[in-house]
Amino acid sequence: MKKQTDKSEGTMTKRLLRVLAGEPVSPPPVWLMRQAGRYLPEYRAVRARVADFIALATTPELAAEVTLQPLRRYGMDAAILFSDILMLPWALGQGLEYRAGEGPVLPPVRDAAAVAALDPGRVTGVLMPIMETVRRVRAEVGDATLIGFAGSPFTVACYMVEGGGSRDFAATRGMAYGEPAVFRRLLELLTEATVGYLSAQISAGAEAVMLFDSWAGILPPTLFRAHVVAPTARIVAALQERHPGVPVIGFPRLAGMLIGEYARETNVQAVGLDTAADPALAATLVPAGVALQGNLDPLALVGGGAGMAAETRGIIAALRGRPHIFNLGHGIVPETPPEHVARLVELVRSA
Repeated sequence: MKKQTDKSEGTMTKRLLRVLAGEPVSPPPVWLMRQAGRYLPEYRAVRARVADFIALATTPELAAEVTLQPLRRYGMDAAILFSDILMLPWALGQGLEYRAGEGPVLPPVRDAAAVAALDPGRVTGVLMPIMETVRRVRAEVGDATLIGFAGSPFTVACYMVEGGGSRDFAATRGMAYGEPAVFRRLLELLTEATVGYLSAQISAGAEAVMLFDSWAGILPPTLFRAHVVAPTARIVAALQERHPGVPVIGFPRLAGMLIGEYARETNVQAVGLDTAADPALAATLVPAGVALQGNLDPLALVGGGAGMAAETRGIIAALRGRPHIFNLGHGIVPETPPEHVARLVELVRSA
């Protein structure tokens, strides 16, 4: 595994953990959402060995291998556990399959009976292989930081209620308005299950965890506060009580001007910025001690060249002097040339 030297001190340290502790580090540490995935030929070779995504995510030897591939190729400052946010509803007993060209498909959870049928008692046993993956990766990451993750309750609920992806998650929002007690019960169940899931990842070796709330921005402010901020705050508080000092990164995608309130009210140690966020403006909204993570457009990474370089340097300049983790504003897309990722890492490291 490649080791990275901090230019300011010349010492080998876990640079990303220093940033999550509130320290500005130059150049900023770098890792990328979905950095282990279909754009890498070595990933495709491993994926071809199993029947489906769930088999890959629950085979520790293979899941650990694909988690570590970007570190071997690029020397990233972090490895993020290879898994999926829908492993939790699957472990709760909801059906799940990944269909080519369609994505995840689940039997919709639309009423109180369907929520009551979910079984939190299954989660620990079903997800035990993922904890073994965490242990294997932690033994191999060296000076990189191992990040565990889960979906935030609202975003996971979106897929559970809708039965898969959606352009507007109308059924989910309709349940939030029309069946508020049922929707609250679903979020409460997911909040408790997420605490247990992330706590188990930390106990297995994760050094930081991230909460992905990819659909947070589809809600109006009142529901954003109730269904995004409040569950996240409960998860962060519970994890801090169980695992003091282990940082949490929140990613409330498309939160817009509410990103500062999200940071203050949830007590996360870092906030992920989506592609549309102005990093300079975000720096004025988010408390100074909270790290900012992001936020290059994944399509700029596909394009490469001068455009990618200009965007990269602009983001770093906008956030210079405050805790910053360089990343994308959303996940890597499959058509990304691997050599563009290598060039991006060079650009960040030379900033």
